[in-house]
Amino acid sequence: MSKQVQDAYIVAATRTPVGKAPRGSLRHVRPDEMLAHVLRAALQAVPSLDPAAIEDAIIGCAMPEAEQGLNIARIGVLLAGLPQSVGGVTVNRFCASGLSALAMAADRIRVGEADVMFAGGVESMSMVPMTGNTPSVSPHVYDRDENVAIAYGMGLTAERVAERWKVSREDQDAFAVESHRRALAAQQAGEFDAEIAPLTVTEHDADLATAQVRVVTRELGRDEGPRAESSADALARLKPVFANQGSVTAGNSSQMSDGAGALLVVSERALKQFGLTPLARFAGFAVRGVPPEVMGIGPKEAIPAVLRTTGLTQEALDWIELNEAFAAQSLAVIRDLGLDAAKVNPLGGAIALGHPLGATGAIRAATLVHALQRRRLKYGMVTMCVGTGMGAAGILENMS
Repeated sequence: MSKQVQDAYIVAATRTPVGKAPRGSLRHVRPDEMLAHVLRAALQAVPSLDPAAIEDAIIGCAMPEAEQGLNIARIGVLLAGLPQSVGGVTVNRFCASGLSALAMAADRIRVGEADVMFAGGVESMSMVPMTGNTPSVSPHVYDRDENVAIAYGMGLTAERVAERWKVSREDQDAFAVESHRRALAAQQAGEFDAEIAPLTVTEHDADLATAQVRVVTRELGRDEGPRAESSADALARLKPVFANQGSVTAGNSSQMSDGAGALLVVSERALKQFGLTPLARFAGFAVRGVPPEVMGIGPKEAIPAVLRTTGLTQEALDWIELNEAFAAQSLAVIRDLGLDAAKVNPLGGAIALGHPLGATGAIRAATLVHALQRRRLKYGMVTMCVGTGMGAAGILENMS
C-alpha cells in the first residue's frame, strides 16, 4: 500500500444511551458488552461494507482494568462477532481517550496505512471507579511543586480554575441549569435518536415473599442524566464537595456515567469500493499540556492549536462540543477564548448528559456528526480538558 496524505471519512457514528453511575440502568452491563453493542450497530449502519476489510479497532478507555481490562478493544471486537482478522488496541488519554482513538484511526488512513478502521471509547464507572481499583501515585510527584497537582482530585483543580478565572458560584449553577434545559429539549425533539443504539437491559429482582427471582427486561433508549427538576434554587442549596469555602458542587459538575461510542473511519478508496456515503471528514486534531493544577483550561490551548493545523478560524466553527467536566472550567474556556455560547453544547453537555470518561470523546463525536448532518452545518469541534493537565480538540467537516 502506498503511503500518501489522504482524507479520512466517518461513515457511521453511534453510541449507547449514557447511564448514570453507579446506580443507573447500565450498572450491570459489562463495558466489553457495551463496546460490542456499538461496534455491531455502527457496522449495521453500512451494510455494503465487508467486515473483513476492517483492519483495526482503536478504542479509548480511561481506567482499562478489571471488567474493562485485558485489552478491551480486542475483546469487544471478538464479542461483536467481527472477523478474527480485525485487530484491537486500547488507548488511554483519560477523558480524551475516545477522541484520541478517533484521531489515531484517522491518522492511519491519512498516511495511507489503512483503508477501514474502527474508533471508539468505552467506560463503566459503575464497575471501575474513577481512579481505578488500586490507584498509586509516584511519590516523586511531590519532589517538584508544579507536579503536586497530579495527585489532586479533579474537583480541586476546578476550584483553582474558578478562583483564578473568577467564575462565580451563581454563574456555575446557571450554566448547569442551562445544560439540563438544553438536554431535555433535545431529548423531547428527538435530537439524539439517530445516534443512539438502544440497549436491552436485563435485571434480576428478588421477590422475598415468594422466594422467586423475577427477570425484568426493558429497552434503554435515552440518556439518564438530564433532570427536569434542576433549577437555580435547587442547585444553590447544594454544598461544595471539594473545598469548604468552594463553589464546585455535585450539581455544577459532570455526572459519573456508563457508556460507549463507535465510529467507522474509511479512506476515499474504501468509499468507492463499497459504495459508502461519507458523513464527515476528519479535518484535524491537536493536544496541548497545561499546568496540572488548572487542568480544566486545557481546551483554551488545544483549540487555537487545532485551528492553526486546519487553517480555520474560530468563527468558522458552527458547532462546539465542549465537554463539561465542570461548569467552572467550561465557563473559563468560553470566556478566555471568546467562544460563541450559542454554538457551545446546543444540546446540553456532560453536566446533564453524563461523562463516561474514556467514552466521552467518541460519544460527543457521534453527537457532532449527526448534528452537522441534521442542521446542515459545515464545521464542528469536539474538545475537552484532560486529567494531569492537557487539552484535546478535534474538528470534523460535514460532507452532506
